[in-house]
Amino acid sequence: MKANKYTMASCALALLFFTGAAAADTPTLPSVTVVADKTSMLESKAGTGSGLDLTLMQTPASVEIISRDQLDARGDSNLVDAITRAAGISSMAHPGNGGSSLSARGFTDTTSVMRLYDGVRQYGGVGLTFPFDTWSVERIEVLRGPASVIHGDGAIGGVVNVIPKKPTRGPIRNEVQATLGTANTQRLGLGSGGAIDEHWSYRLDASGNRSSGWVDMGQSRELTFSGALEWDATRDLRFTLRHAQGLQHPMRYFGTPTVNGRQLPALRDKNYNVSDSIIRYDDGWSELGMEWTASASTTVRAKLYHIDSQRHYRNAETYAYNPGTGLVDRSGDTEILHDQRQTGATATVSHTGTLLGLGNQASFGVDLSSSRFQHANNTYAGSPDPASVDPFNPVAGQFFSEQPTLPRYRNTARQYALFAENRIELTPAWAVIAGLRHDHADVRRRNLVKGQEEFDQPYGNTGWRLGTVYDLTSDLALYAQFARAADPVGGLLMLSSANSKFDLSTGKQLEVGLKQSFWGQRGDWTLAAYEIRKNNLLARDPLNPQLRVQVGQRSSRGVEATLGVAVVQGWRLDANASVLRARYDDFIEAEAGEAVSRVGKVPPDVAQQLANASLSWNFMPGWSASGGARYVGRRYADNANRVAMPSYTTADLALRWQARPDTTVSLRAANVFDKQTFTTAYYTTNQWFNGPVRSVEATVHYRY
Repeated sequence: MKANKYTMASCALALLFFTGAAAADTPTLPSVTVVADKTSMLESKAGTGSGLDLTLMQTPASVEIISRDQLDARGDSNLVDAITRAAGISSMAHPGNGGSSLSARGFTDTTSVMRLYDGVRQYGGVGLTFPFDTWSVERIEVLRGPASVIHGDGAIGGVVNVIPKKPTRGPIRNEVQATLGTANTQRLGLGSGGAIDEHWSYRLDASGNRSSGWVDMGQSRELTFSGALEWDATRDLRFTLRHAQGLQHPMRYFGTPTVNGRQLPALRDKNYNVSDSIIRYDDGWSELGMEWTASASTTVRAKLYHIDSQRHYRNAETYAYNPGTGLVDRSGDTEILHDQRQTGATATVSHTGTLLGLGNQASFGVDLSSSRFQHANNTYAGSPDPASVDPFNPVAGQFFSEQPTLPRYRNTARQYALFAENRIELTPAWAVIAGLRHDHADVRRRNLVKGQEEFDQPYGNTGWRLGTVYDLTSDLALYAQFARAADPVGGLLMLSSANSKFDLSTGKQLEVGLKQSFWGQRGDWTLAAYEIRKNNLLARDPLNPQLRVQVGQRSSRGVEATLGVAVVQGWRLDANASVLRARYDDFIEAEAGEAVSRVGKVPPDVAQQLANASLSWNFMPGWSASGGARYVGRRYADNANRVAMPSYTTADLALRWQARPDTTVSLRAANVFDKQTFTTAYYTTNQWFNGPVRSVEATVHYRY
């Protein structure tokens, strides 16, 4: 039934394409411009950095926008690939986090780097499995550093807000994009949107992807649908009904074991999972939104939403090379079912006016949600048949576990938050911005095997931010901010009884920076320096390494820079780089039954150097060529820093031809030097996830 639902949605969208063409006007369509004359993003507005409708230049924080034009030019179809083009962001994706987790400013995973979908978050830090591709995305906003005052607990490292394409008031326009590539890659995207009449407008997008992947048994397939209907009830009152659905069968791949401490290139394409393995994510996001312009100075926005996520895992997840036998021993036959649901509402009131005769902007809001997460598993017990395989010619075999897969626990959370922001202009060049947010959650856990409640625990935190922006010139701004934020000790909807009594981890950040646009808005650059400290980490009890106490601390300090400029006519350069120093300041863990200090060590999965660069050239009318490079520094796989995943640099090339004003043809090559890369070693320190191999894709994009 699920597949039928996606098929029907795609067919309906295809029908709209053919019927919409007749209804639409037929003037000459505008051409697609790869490089504009004026390219500065600093005058763009981003709601992720503030609720005050500020531009990037006015916001006392590091905020970056990845636009739809940039997504098209770079050809990133995978959302995480697109996000990690931003400064200071790296991927640590694996199946357990839905392929979505990120690292930013020395902090990792969904409990420290928050993901939003059009400003809404899925509560609890379980792992996010939607959205996953970029076809229906209008832009991506990246806020680096603590953001709890804006978006709630779970954002010490940063926030990524994925904003979908939305209805517009223009004439109906349609688009179709088709891609063929290596590894049997096939993608198809359909889109349509515009005004139906003077009151109604819509946007519909559907896409499907499939590939054989870069490892054995690496097949994947995805379907996604996004639709929105907008009603302008009056000039001042607008309602939007939106639904998005995503179905994924990602690669059933859990990494490659090291052999005597090394990753062998000959094992790069090997998969040690079982033949009957399963990974499936099914997500639905529904929303009813309202925007009311009560007056020229006051706007009210509200959303009522529901999120439903179903996940199914059935895999052999643990592999270790046995030097005695020369075989890979497989274990951890694990079956897990997630049933996660969330219903919530959020509302804000924004007002622009004066305070004590000074220009002032204020925003007030409330956020409410009720969440439920039910977890079923087989106690993670079992070994596949066969349990040991030849590392070079593994026999997939079958999943086996004597333990039944049963619902084990159900966690529920009722959450509310109150928040406010204010910006006052002390002079035409100097503004001060302050924000305050209080979050409260009641989390309950019920043991479904024993049929009893295990805990009912409240959590609360008040975060705040104080920042200032001073315009040194009309195009150059100096800013500073101090922020306090909070993270849960783990995903609140996955908290165990043992962890439920611990308080939220708290953090604080000091950041200063510069932002400038130059050459008549043809370029911009930013520079930020920061220091973040996160307290109340869980650490081993020095008197009893089997127990945990909440005393730990980790910190990071670093520098980030971005540059975007139309160098000369037809040439554009985009680049960013980050350097940080991440450390455990107070952390003890058990090793061989003894308490061992990890003070001074780098936390796992943190790349202390990151860089991205791309250069495009419109070398003749209708033609452009571009090249890009991505550098990810060394990351450690363990707290002791004994196991390190090497740094790497990958390169991409692209050629685009605008054959007609409505048709673009592209040829892209990713990882052109076929560099072996590793994304994370999440499951064990000696089991690393290989990144993609070299790939080539050809794409045709047609608009009408």
